[in-house]
Amino acid sequence: MKQGMTITEKILARGAGKETVKAGDIVNAGIDVAMCHDVTTPPAITMLEERGITGVFDKEKIVVTPDHFQPAKDIKSAELLKRLDSWARRNEITNYYPVGRAGVCHALLPEKGHIRPGEIIVGGDSHTCTYGAFGAFSAGIGSTDLAAVLATGELWFKVPESIKFVMNGQLGECVYSKDMIIAIITRIGTDGALYKAMEFAGSAISSLSMEARMTITNMAIEAGGKSGIIGVDDTAREYLDRVLPEEKKGYQVFESDSDAKYSSLEEFNCSELEPMVAMPNLPSNGEPVSGREGIPMDQAYIGSCTNGRIEDLRIAAKFLKGRKVKSRTIVVPATPSIWKQANDEGLLDIFYESDCVVAAPTCGACLGGFMGILAEGEKCISTTNRNFVGRMGHPKSEVYLASPATAAASAVEGKLIDPRKHL
Repeated sequence: MKQGMTITEKILARGAGKETVKAGDIVNAGIDVAMCHDVTTPPAITMLEERGITGVFDKEKIVVTPDHFQPAKDIKSAELLKRLDSWARRNEITNYYPVGRAGVCHALLPEKGHIRPGEIIVGGDSHTCTYGAFGAFSAGIGSTDLAAVLATGELWFKVPESIKFVMNGQLGECVYSKDMIIAIITRIGTDGALYKAMEFAGSAISSLSMEARMTITNMAIEAGGKSGIIGVDDTAREYLDRVLPEEKKGYQVFESDSDAKYSSLEEFNCSELEPMVAMPNLPSNGEPVSGREGIPMDQAYIGSCTNGRIEDLRIAAKFLKGRKVKSRTIVVPATPSIWKQANDEGLLDIFYESDCVVAAPTCGACLGGFMGILAEGEKCISTTNRNFVGRMGHPKSEVYLASPATAAASAVEGKLIDPRKHL
């Protein structure tokens, strides 16, 4: 009797042209979308040119956007942007978003209709796992593998084992998907899903918006996961109906079989979950905010590929409206469209009146690049996804990961605070 397959196994089987695959199999699969940005793509371009390869496998399956160092912060970053720009234009990349249209890649691609269920998506960025929120297999790769993909449109994979996370119950007041994923990583550790597909299901997942789901899958890599994935439901279909052009709406949906094999099963009662904070210096150092209140914060950062979408900005604005921040606060809408929507809704006025800095879409501060670097000894409450030593600046600075609600409430108080006290 044939063993059932997980959603991840089914997608990789399709991409490899096989009827079935199982965890541990090595497959060569066709790539449906390749994401390129300004940090990892220029080295890939160099590798290709050194081998006399100047073209790409399919100019319509590659999506290019600078985001890590855009707008350019110095000469070196300007050279990266120039190299990316000239390569994209020379190859007539159909889906190229230059400075002015560029945004944080993992927010930009879904909103522009480049992500579809059932597809295999790779990108030269570890948080490419974000796109699994749409029922796709999506994984980050390095520059060498990216070069291979750009040249051939294929890549080999070891089919990962899957862990199933069943998130039961419903989220309480001031508890969000960021709190859920911090709780998950805290339970299993930063290597708890090493090279595994993290499959999320349950009533708490079903109740989330697509933006909130992307926060969950975005941080799968922080548990060592190869990918994160959520099955397609009506919420996903409604989002896709809105963003996909007509010619792309014929996507294929896969579901895990009832007898699919998982390496383990993790269940959570999300009704009992509190607002969480990941203490320095690991995303797995999660604790309820209520037990860590009072730690002074020099900076608050609201943005990134984890929590820089319009829903996140609305949440932050709810806690900032009519109040002044005591910690310097940087708000970064993740894409130009999100920036405009936030402006149209009056959110930027709220941030302005609260004495926040509002920046153009960029990844800069998240990786310690620019637009929010921390000095020695400074502490930052951040909606980003990593809080490693020196992640946002000086090796002796500290980053505390939390939801937009916790970050905004803490910014107002100038110290870590449970957002439930600030409604």
